[in-house]
Amino acid sequence: MALTPGGSLNSVPASRKQTLNTNYLDFTSGANDWAQQYLPDLMEKEAEVFGPRTISGFLSQVGAEESMTSDQVIWSEQSRLHLSYTGTAQPAGDVNGTITILADIDGDTTVGATASRTHGIRVNDMLLIAQAGVVVKALAVETPDSNVVSVEPYATAALSTLSAAACTILVIGSEFGKGASYADETGTFKADGRGANEPTFKSFNNKPIIMKDYYEISGSDVSRIGWVEVASEDGASGYMWYLKAEADTRSRFNDHLEMTMLEAEKTAAASIIGFGANSQVRGAADAGLNGAGTEGLFAAIESRGNITSGVTGVNAATDLAEFDAILAEFDNQGAIEENMMFVNRATSLAMDDMLASMNSYGAGGTSYGVFNNSEDMALNLGFSGFRRGSYDFYKSDMRYLNDKATRGGINDAAGSAAIRGIIVPAGTSTVYDQMLGKNLKRPFLHVRYRASQTDDRKMKTWVTGSVGAATSALDAMQIHMLSERCLVTQGANNFMLMK
Repeated sequence: MALTPGGSLNSVPASRKQTLNTNYLDFTSGANDWAQQYLPDLMEKEAEVFGPRTISGFLSQVGAEESMTSDQVIWSEQSRLHLSYTGTAQPAGDVNGTITILADIDGDTTVGATASRTHGIRVNDMLLIAQAGVVVKALAVETPDSNVVSVEPYATAALSTLSAAACTILVIGSEFGKGASYADETGTFKADGRGANEPTFKSFNNKPIIMKDYYEISGSDVSRIGWVEVASEDGASGYMWYLKAEADTRSRFNDHLEMTMLEAEKTAAASIIGFGANSQVRGAADAGLNGAGTEGLFAAIESRGNITSGVTGVNAATDLAEFDAILAEFDNQGAIEENMMFVNRATSLAMDDMLASMNSYGAGGTSYGVFNNSEDMALNLGFSGFRRGSYDFYKSDMRYLNDKATRGGINDAAGSAAIRGIIVPAGTSTVYDQMLGKNLKRPFLHVRYRASQTDDRKMKTWVTGSVGAATSALDAMQIHMLSERCLVTQGANNFMLMK
């Protein structure tokens, strides 16, 4: 079935600054001039045809807001507790088999890249070595190089089952002989960093950006009455048109604050500027002109989190295979049991159909949910959440991904690159607050805004001009809005971006 939208939809996404003949009734010419004998019936109330037009609210549901006084925010995240690496097995060429450590399990390639040992495997550590369906248990007997570990298998000829290829190594414990100390097979205690393991952490940072907008109206227009009764989302109403225009500007700015925190990304040092034949590499002189950017939620997940594009197509939420893959990845990460899904309409409906198909009595589509249907009740065809394995998922529509004037329109043109949803962990992280001098529990997402005792830049508004309280000779009223903020995405490895 094809759906054809109307050809005269009132879907202009932005306000126009000029006066048009569609903005007012013309009684001076044509069929609507003053000579006509019939007065039209004026419907004063402006019709609200788009419902709630604002898209903000996502961050207020899943995050928090805190003040900051610096030009950047830096936070650290703990590393994994257990020692696990990727490397290359060399079963031959040494008295024992050797493993060359290439990176830790999360892909940190600085492991083994320096002269001093940077991995945590020590002599007498017990290892599991996995490769292409084969698992070998071995003992580390020597660390002859900064990134090479010599091993001896527990089983006869076990190393011969390995090939000179990539493998995964896990430290599961240790085994020492009677009276043995922390030494290699030569009996020499290693004092060059091969003794005790020190915990590590990863450090991340983000910087706030300044966002501005303003509304201006002349002093004459402020005092002009209109015939249309206007209303806006923030409660402004009346017959003064500038009340609506100022309220719409403020609502749009509030939406921009959230959209920027979702979509923004940091500027790459060698990013390409210009289009097509006019493109060129960004130079040093362009950095200040084009801005340094800030890391939004989507960019943080793409850089440090997880992305799922489905298993059977662009919108693959019609079966449990994709969610089983998501669960497996979450098991590899923080294993946070409660997660919130914010998805677009197509994905939401696909999930409803998927969950309904799990009901053996719902083949005809009439037995959705856990309740007794009757002819006198409204049939509930939607689901707000479900449990799979040990994980709970709570589903909610995200207006930003549906609205034609916001991400919904971009998704229509983006095809397979469209964002169909995001999975956010419903939990907190413990971090050390340097200002308070103690550990605090914070949501994984929180907005940091600039503020001090003299200037709060969370959402700063001020009025200039000669209208009302006169501040200048300008015969107009200017309403200025400013915010300086950035988003902190902690534990991005627990987030999932659905494309």
